[in-house]
Amino acid sequence: MDYKAVKGTRDFLPVQMQKRNYIFDTIKSVYKSHSFLQIETPAMENLQTLMGKYGEEGDKLLYKILDSGKFLRQEKVEEFSQHINNSEINKATKMIAEKGLRYDLTVPFARFVVNHQNEITFPFKRYQIQTVWRADRPQKGRYREFYQCDADIIGSDSLMNEIELLQIIDEVFKTFGLGVVIKINNRKILSAISEVLGKQEQIIDITVAIDKLDKIGLDNVLKELEEKGFTKEDCERIKPLLLIKGENEEKLSEIEKIISSSDIGKKGLEELKYVLDKAKKIGIENIEFDVTLARGLNYYTGAILEVKAKDVEMGSITGGGRYDNLTGIFGLPNISGVGISFGADRIYDCLEEKNLFPQNIQTTTQVLFVNFGENESNYCIELSKELRKHNISCEIYPDTAKLKKQMKYANDRNIPFVVLIGEEELVAKQPLVKNMISGEQTKVSQEKFLNYFL
Repeated sequence: MDYKAVKGTRDFLPVQMQKRNYIFDTIKSVYKSHSFLQIETPAMENLQTLMGKYGEEGDKLLYKILDSGKFLRQEKVEEFSQHINNSEINKATKMIAEKGLRYDLTVPFARFVVNHQNEITFPFKRYQIQTVWRADRPQKGRYREFYQCDADIIGSDSLMNEIELLQIIDEVFKTFGLGVVIKINNRKILSAISEVLGKQEQIIDITVAIDKLDKIGLDNVLKELEEKGFTKEDCERIKPLLLIKGENEEKLSEIEKIISSSDIGKKGLEELKYVLDKAKKIGIENIEFDVTLARGLNYYTGAILEVKAKDVEMGSITGGGRYDNLTGIFGLPNISGVGISFGADRIYDCLEEKNLFPQNIQTTTQVLFVNFGENESNYCIELSKELRKHNISCEIYPDTAKLKKQMKYANDRNIPFVVLIGEEELVAKQPLVKNMISGEQTKVSQEKFLNYFL
């Protein structure tokens, strides 16, 4: 029997949870400082809510939930077998699964907005920190179950929203002390490229292919495009776009020459220049225009962005973009939104590799009371209640074990202070406090005991 965690999922030990909570708490505090409101949505959604929103590749990665019981009727089994024999996989799937685990937090959020449109105020600024699932092949930095930390502003077309989200990204990673590059593009520019090539109907094929440039290289991107029906001439025209180098202004100038005949391209360039200019003025320096950035999600319509850590072999650790009509799919058209998502699990791996977690992060108990017996532990209970009233975390060792064992427990748990109350200290009402870092021992009167730790 194999009782390990499912591949692509993980158990988390207390020390790992402390580090993860540091990430969540940091991101949450920045979201709150920008007046975002927290929501949650269910782990499962109806498949019709999820299917078709992430492209063909995304649909394949959706975890579908078996409808137990309903399917077992004989006529259903026969109909299912018939669909399988006719290679009608989608029809067969619908018979046994009506629900799926959420693939991301954005599509469920769009559904949430439509369902609760009369209960929220637009523009609505929401944040959400929850688990998502993808039936992917596990590898470094890629899990089947992982957390996303999303922030979205919906109900406003203003590009100031993109600026605010860039500020949030900048603040979060500066707090972590992690060097990053924010890559940015605009979906309208990608649409213009397909328009100039005369391949508007194949924009998805273009974006999916060029988005893989960093992973598979230029030759393989061009090969993939040829396999999708692009001619050698088409590929030669695309090639210079993928090789553009230089500062943002130089790259924008080159792109402008290529897509000057496209109205949608001009609009995309105008939006991108505005965002880059504003970001520069408020001191966000690490933004790089990348025309190959496409992100595979079909619902993006404007700005798209991705964050990568410097000096760490890792995929994107944050992503996002503008979506103009995602709620329209659920019956509420013409509501524009823009959002970002921090990948907490990848950020964890980056902080661990760069040794950037705070040194005291493992300190959960600040004070340990040694247990010398019934009378002494009763006094410890009184003192511990007083400490907890003032948010000082403490615990009493549960057993009257040997002192060596209790001190080892304090060491193993990185507890900075140990309080020893023997018969002499109990009579005098003077606890002995040992600083486990310096080794210094101090007798403290009961009156001054609390102030010692404040």
